[in-house]
Amino acid sequence: MSQTSYKFIKEPTNRWYIDIPDWQGQHADLEMVEGADTMLDYVGSGSNEVELLLAEESFDGADTLQLIHDYSQQIGGGIYLLKEYNGEILNQEMWLCEVTEYVFGKLPSMIYFRKV
Repeated sequence: MSQTSYKFIKEPTNRWYIDIPDWQGQHADLEMVEGADTMLDYVGSGSNEVELLLAEESFDGADTLQLIHDYSQQIGGGIYLLKEYNGEILNQEMWLCEVTEYVFGKLPSMIYFRKV
């Protein structure tokens, strides 16, 4: 899979959402929760908008999210670990919901990302 850019927006409610214009479900489905919001706060460095390049294969300058618990057969999505970001050890766990499966067509064992 090639690299795809996605925008994440922190709304006035202080909640992060992934921007998927053709999403057919509820807006609430796109909310980043359970640690993903914390990661976006960190990566965004105070900004209300973060654009990330995402891929299933490693690429230059990419950090890694590793799937550590697959819940695709139960509640959808899974728990990912961001071990480090920009060389800093974080060990940040986050739940990425079934929207991840929509974005990638499956629940990848590794997601590589870089801030644009």
